[in-house]
Amino acid sequence: MASAPSRYPWLKPGVLIGALVPLVALVIEAVRGRLGADPVAIALNRLGLLALILLLVCLAATPAILLFGLSWPLRVRRLLGLLAFFYASLHFLVYAWVDQGWALGAIVTDVTQRKFITVGFLALLTLLPLAATSNALARRKLGPLRWQRLHRLVYLAALLAAVHFVWRVKRDLTQPLAYASVLGFLLFVRLKRRRA
Repeated sequence: MASAPSRYPWLKPGVLIGALVPLVALVIEAVRGRLGADPVAIALNRLGLLALILLLVCLAATPAILLFGLSWPLRVRRLLGLLAFFYASLHFLVYAWVDQGWALGAIVTDVTQRKFITVGFLALLTLLPLAATSNALARRKLGPLRWQRLHRLVYLAALLAAVHFVWRVKRDLTQPLAYASVLGFLLFVRLKRRRA
């Protein structure tokens, strides 16, 4: 099985910088007024997509071992999960602050009556306890078994995020269904391993 020796000190910084580059690019485009006719929608779409991609890459760590014998993705799995939560939080922040102007009534109405927003909000809420307990102290306090059970919620969060994306897109479903298919494959690999 391939491993990630200590000679890869650049791995985590590289993943962090690579994951933040799209955010920097988005901010630069926004400042320069180059996000098109509906900049808020563009920002929401990009941030949400980045959150979903990072979540899927995070979930791919174990299949990478099972299918290809690569163990190094495990070293960045926690970082990827935290980055996914970061982008999901930014996605919601742009919606609540920029799009809705912190109008609590409108936000509550959207969350309770628009199903794609409902599942997206549930995905964010599901990621919250995972991000809060991603540190070593929380793992020690919860114990390995309870911590592992809690962090299986990542699959629910990814499923909700994929549904949010599918329901958000009204016309061409090619892209959201492609990401949903990737999620389905990753879940299939994990289920097959548990049954083996």
